Amino acid sequence: MTANLAPTELGLYVHWPFCRSKCPYCDFNSHVSTTYDAAAFGDALCREMTYMAGLLPAKRPLTSIFFGGGTPSLMPAAIVGKIITHAEALFGFSPTIEITAEANPTSVEAHAMTAFHQAGVNRVSMGVQSLDDQLLGFLGREHSAKDALAALDLVRQRFDNLSIDLIYATPGQTAKAWETMLGRALDLDLPHMSLYQLTIEPGTVFYTRQRAGEKMNLDDDAAADLFDLTQSITASAGLAAYEISNHAKAGAACRHNLAYWHAADWIGIGPGAHGRFAVAGKGSDLITRNGTATRRSPAGWLQAVQTAGHGIETQQHDSAADVANEMMMMGLRLITGVNLNTIASLCGPQDNWLDGDGLATAIDAGWLDLSIENDTAGAQHSRLRTTTTGRLRLNHLLAMILR
Repeated sequence: MTANLAPTELGLYVHWPFCRSKCPYCDFNSHVSTTYDAAAFGDALCREMTYMAGLLPAKRPLTSIFFGGGTPSLMPAAIVGKIITHAEALFGFSPTIEITAEANPTSVEAHAMTAFHQAGVNRVSMGVQSLDDQLLGFLGREHSAKDALAALDLVRQRFDNLSIDLIYATPGQTAKAWETMLGRALDLDLPHMSLYQLTIEPGTVFYTRQRAGEKMNLDDDAAADLFDLTQSITASAGLAAYEISNHAKAGAACRHNLAYWHAADWIGIGPGAHGRFAVAGKGSDLITRNGTATRRSPAGWLQAVQTAGHGIETQQHDSAADVANEMMMMGLRLITGVNLNTIASLCGPQDNWLDGDGLATAIDAGWLDLSIENDTAGAQHSRLRTTTTGRLRLNHLLAMILR
């Protein structure tokens, strides 16, 4: 069976893979290099974007663009502007398009954001990670807490829409220490913050050190206590969670990330970028969902794009069950949860993709909440949400309830 997908919002993810140094916790597709040809990569990004646009059933305006990495704030602003201009010509822009660039809080990159603003970027996500110099050293960051605060002051002269990342649940971190740091961050009165617990991912320096016996993060119980503390403090400060790790003032949620969590459509370009979007179904009027992943090696990706017009390495067409699983896996990260009736209308009967026994067990355990809501037309819908305790065990929950 094929999912009957209606067109949704369309985002564009642009991956710039280069960094000045590799953080010991990072498992993203990033590469330390200063010898790449930036102009050649900019041309290739535009060329691959053109190819991806040709896969869509019809032209649709972009609702968001996200420059991620790597370290996209190392991109020449002229290339950022070229990509934005090319995207507008290919797709068109929604009137309220959100264009985000990730940046590190060094003085050089903070100053670069002025040129990014002139190129069309209207939102910055700054990787502060900590406001404690000792922790910043542990995390392998190049900046100090003073540098971060100075960079934020500079960027706020141009950008109203600004977010920072912070990492917590680091080795030995106490509730008092995290509460103090979080309070300092909240005093900045930013519209958005992403607050991530430190996780140790395979292939990272931290993973190697952990396997050698070093304690690299908090145990689960202590981390869970800090998670609960985080939810309470941010909610009281008017920056409540709208997703497991993301907090925003009203109207300031990241539109691009919401597209991921709502299982909407996005195109991914650049080395190691992933995309998922509706394409015309062969031999049918139905729309199917297409998943793409490009070559991870920057050199290999660049050669592929210059030769074939794209760097796609793998491509798949999702079944209805695949789409239902994605909508559940991503949607249950959101505080608002998922509309089960909507998923069933797109992907077929609920019993095909949802395990009723597992669902009942999770509800009885207090990890999920199932409620009946009326829409504006008076029709009833079933909405499924994780509870606060359920969010701490989301992966386990999904294994329980998805077929």
